[in-house]
Amino acid sequence: MEHGIIKRQKHLHGEQNKVSIDDRLSDLPDSVLCRILSFLRTKVSVRTSILAKRWRYVWSYVPDLYFRNDKQYAITRVLMLRKVQYITTFRLVDGDGDGCIFFKENKEKHETDLDKYLTDTWITFVVERNVKRLHLSFRSRDRDHDHVIPCLPVCLFTCKTLVDLKLESCGVIPTRVTVCLPRLKKLHLLFVRYEADESIPHLLSGCPVLEDLRIELYPSIVYCHVSSPTVKRLVLNFIEASCGGRADRLEINTPSVEYLEIRDYFTEHIECGAALTSLTEADICFEDDSYVKQDYFYYSQSLLKFFDTLCNVERLKLDVSDCPEIIDSVLSAWTTSFRNLTKLDLKADCRVLAKFLENADNLEILRFFEEYNDDEERSEERKGWKERPQQVAACLLSHLRIVKLVNIRGEKHELEIINYLLRNAKVLERMEISYPESFGSNKEINMLKNISLFHRGSAVCEVAFGGSCWW
Repeated sequence: MEHGIIKRQKHLHGEQNKVSIDDRLSDLPDSVLCRILSFLRTKVSVRTSILAKRWRYVWSYVPDLYFRNDKQYAITRVLMLRKVQYITTFRLVDGDGDGCIFFKENKEKHETDLDKYLTDTWITFVVERNVKRLHLSFRSRDRDHDHVIPCLPVCLFTCKTLVDLKLESCGVIPTRVTVCLPRLKKLHLLFVRYEADESIPHLLSGCPVLEDLRIELYPSIVYCHVSSPTVKRLVLNFIEASCGGRADRLEINTPSVEYLEIRDYFTEHIECGAALTSLTEADICFEDDSYVKQDYFYYSQSLLKFFDTLCNVERLKLDVSDCPEIIDSVLSAWTTSFRNLTKLDLKADCRVLAKFLENADNLEILRFFEEYNDDEERSEERKGWKERPQQVAACLLSHLRIVKLVNIRGEKHELEIINYLLRNAKVLERMEISYPESFGSNKEINMLKNISLFHRGSAVCEVAFGGSCWW
């Protein structure tokens, strides 16, 4: 590439004044310019070729390609005109998502279908050039069942250089092809199709160093078995309403996992095949599937065993607000001790809160959101403490420092909770109470007046009020 300084001449009052202006950007090394262009969509990167002679071919050396809503012939042309024989990142985005490319072309106001041969060629092309990060998303096409979702070439499953692979609404994960992805550390499967229930374990068996796994389930699988000895971060989302993803049986065998996130309609059975001794943080949301007749007792037994696997977590976010019947079955037999738990975000009724206070001796930070059930008669049964603590929870005496209570409406049982916490939390530093924005001013004044009269076990405790409410 050529280097140089852009010079501009100005004519002023008939006299020629030469003014040299340094184009410092063009003076940067090729590697720096390529790095800058790698943050842009490839279409924008190519347009920089008209800036100056110095910029004419810079785009063709950029190792990161990002196509979104581009025409098929443009993608092919860019690949053919590249000057380097390696590709670091290849992203194809379809639609408005954050993933990858729109494959419909407008010709005389008629849309042409995606050329499956071209997509296969593009993927093969980047695999042969040692691609490290590959993101494919055909989301808008997946929503339209009249179109065929692009297939994945076999060479993708034996790519020796892949480190990061994201597939969204594209292709079918097979069971009969060889899988060998020796460097893959990050794998995201978002609403892809599976040839059979064995597709996921078969794929994972060929990923010996995988650390980050995310699965958003498409409704074509009944038994979801996630097994990997190396995964440290695991995200499972089976709750996407528009796709209806739901596994009837979920089995997790990831002994090295440190972060676990689950969004799930209640499966018929959830099981952890190995103790999650490395787990330090979990974000769990169980949602009751009202469309399926359920045996709550059977589910609760599965859930109790699952809660036991969370016993080592230090930070837990738990939402069980939408499945009160199942929680009814769980509470009486729940004996799990969360000895390492220091931070809890809980969305549930106050009975679940009481269980955690009794079983999390080292809890330091508590955030509690009580969701109100539309069935007032049944929700009344769940207000208040069914069983008063026989003795003050250990965490209140020596560890609990910060409490945030969200969606407080001044109900009797809520005031009982606040009074109990303020009176018994000996090292409490701050309590934040937020109420709905629609809360009436009279109710607000009465509630604040009542709370201000409560005795405080901690001399340094501050109580703050706010009108915002969020989870």
